[in-house]
Amino acid sequence: MAHKLVVSIRNITDEQWQFIAKTAEELGWTAEFYENIEDALAASKDAEAVFADTPEFVRYAPVLKWMTSPSAGVNHFTRSEDFMKSGVMLSNSSGAYGLTISEHIVMAILTMLRRLPEYQAIIADRQWTRNLTIKSIKNSRITLLGTGDIGCETAKKLRGFEPSKITGVNTSGRAPNVTARDRTASAAGGTNATAGQSRAPECKLFDDIRSIDELDEVLKTTDILIMSLPATDKTYHIMNETRLAGLPDGALIVNVGRGSCIDQTELIRQLKAGRLRAALDVFETEPIPEDSELWECPNLLITPHVAGDMYLPYTVERIVELFVEDFQRYAAGEKPARLVDLNKGY
Repeated sequence: MAHKLVVSIRNITDEQWQFIAKTAEELGWTAEFYENIEDALAASKDAEAVFADTPEFVRYAPVLKWMTSPSAGVNHFTRSEDFMKSGVMLSNSSGAYGLTISEHIVMAILTMLRRLPEYQAIIADRQWTRNLTIKSIKNSRITLLGTGDIGCETAKKLRGFEPSKITGVNTSGRAPNVTARDRTASAAGGTNATAGQSRAPECKLFDDIRSIDELDEVLKTTDILIMSLPATDKTYHIMNETRLAGLPDGALIVNVGRGSCIDQTELIRQLKAGRLRAALDVFETEPIPEDSELWECPNLLITPHVAGDMYLPYTVERIVELFVEDFQRYAAGEKPARLVDLNKGY
């Protein structure tokens, strides 16, 4: 019996589906596409592989061996007891969202630095006030908490605004794995760092790379903090009361990772006090409850978890391309390139 693939992802075009189906045929597989997730679940009883975004498939597909999520974040899988016990291999779509989320980040930063929400309120009141003090990305000290695809794409875009320094913070304290075109000597003229070094950046995107252990020190000299972390036990409230207090007055926080990474109650307190500003796309509870203080919180830009959703055609195209790459690897008996470490959560 042929190997079977079930696909159920949003916004896929006919051309993209045919690309997947043709690949499956060339690999000796059958592939079935379902717009409705309930139909996909019902059809998965003999599926070996599934390309969809719900862990429920492990309850319907007894021969399932591999799932690919069209999302980059997979905490909805790691929170599922059924999935974690299933032994099913999971890969994600990390690498597909850098473009759309980095553009969102730039939009959010400029919106807050140029005081657009205040000017919108002024105009809505039919006033002509023009004297709000604004700030610039130029000469700002930027910290990217998370140096994966999103962090790298964001650093690339922000470099053109001439910040005084771009610092990356990650678990290892080493420069991220980037393509050869992004690898270069450090700005000081040094050679690329070796695997054991934690300072001289390997790529032109960052002026410095620090480890999570050094975060408290880095925050003291951060004007713009950009967070793109996954939801794990280690990242829960990584920006706690102490670290939020460690940011300079007037610092801007942009979070596009997971809402659980910030102590939201403390952040609201500091936003109300006027000490910090924030642009949040993710929250501890989503949707935000109607009675939440967030809705009326000053110095805050809210977007409803749309920075990296599958609305940009390029994003969907990239998700499909990455899946096909991993599909070919899996069919050849190799591990998917975007294999998730379920113990780490990413």
